Amino acid sequence: MTRFERADGDTVPTPWDGPTLDANDDDEVRVRTISADQLLTKLDDAEVVFVLDVREPDEFEAWRIPTAVNIPLGALPSRVGEVPRDREVVTVCAVGERAATATEVLAVLGVAAEVLDGGMSAWSNVFDDVERTLDGATVVQVRRRGKGCLSYVVGAQGSAVVIDPAADVDQYLALTAARGWTITHVFDTHLHADHVSGARALAEAAGAELVLNPADHFGFPHVAAEDGMAVPVADGVAITVSVLTTPGHTSGSTTLVLGDAAIFTGDTLFLESVGRPDLADQAAAYAHALYRSLHDKVLCLPDAAMVLPAHVGQGVEVRGDELVAAPLGVLRDRLWQLSADEDDFVRWAVASVSARPPNYATIVATNKTGRAVSDQERSALEAGPNRCAVAT
Repeated sequence: MTRFERADGDTVPTPWDGPTLDANDDDEVRVRTISADQLLTKLDDAEVVFVLDVREPDEFEAWRIPTAVNIPLGALPSRVGEVPRDREVVTVCAVGERAATATEVLAVLGVAAEVLDGGMSAWSNVFDDVERTLDGATVVQVRRRGKGCLSYVVGAQGSAVVIDPAADVDQYLALTAARGWTITHVFDTHLHADHVSGARALAEAAGAELVLNPADHFGFPHVAAEDGMAVPVADGVAITVSVLTTPGHTSGSTTLVLGDAAIFTGDTLFLESVGRPDLADQAAAYAHALYRSLHDKVLCLPDAAMVLPAHVGQGVEVRGDELVAAPLGVLRDRLWQLSADEDDFVRWAVASVSARPPNYATIVATNKTGRAVSDQERSALEAGPNRCAVAT
């Protein structure tokens, strides 16, 4: 019988549908687990932990933990030599079953390992944050590592605004309370298609104003974002909301600007690409609008301003002590798409779109109507990568 050992030391028997090793009935393999939060604290140091993903290659390519190595469960006995003996080994699969079997296989082959408790489903819901002072305000970047979702709390002198919050609103309430901040405004930069928004729930919980672009046709009350609208955070510190009035990633995509220091670009501009224009089934028209939005609004801003997007792709390194950000001027030089002419940009954007976010139609409908969902339903809807950028 296989038994899981959890962080508190308790063990519980768990049935398995997958393959198991032949063993005497009296044998018992103790399978230790590690939580997603515990794993997150170790990922910055590749010399400490070796993440072994035992899913099939197509699963791994679609969505994976940074630094993970893929050896499918069926190939593990013949490839065990690729697993280091001088590092902590953590096995990963979708929800934990195959990873537990892999840990049994490794134990028989003389390699100690732990299972990521809850697998990729648990990894999808792990958060961390990092902060930096920009233009007189403290900017806290809240990162949902498994989904590549980024949200922001911008605070100064006792007040704060929150941008693109995830549905787990308690973390924003706790974060602001710990710093002595009162949330005055909550923004969504656009109608999200990859995750359930927490903006409406957070605004209600905090007694804050909810600011949204009505061009995305939300079905509940909110303050309409207007081009040039200034939302003060504190004396001398303001968020200036610049609405991208032509459609791009969505009809209501919005950019928030913090002085000359920071640009919260939502899904309009990422560090590795731009937002995909095809989710409304008008890819060419939206790609033209996205090009104009970038050139008429975003690229007119100072090169030194830090671009703070709403998502991060799998090819972008995320470290525990650094903002996921880059100066606009660096992105201008890095991304050829930003200097391409409009026709070339549109051809590339339309031709390069990849598979859409899982369950995106249901997520869009949920965010548009503000329908409440249970944690279980939300977890199922949000499983998988964000896929909000044009593939590069």
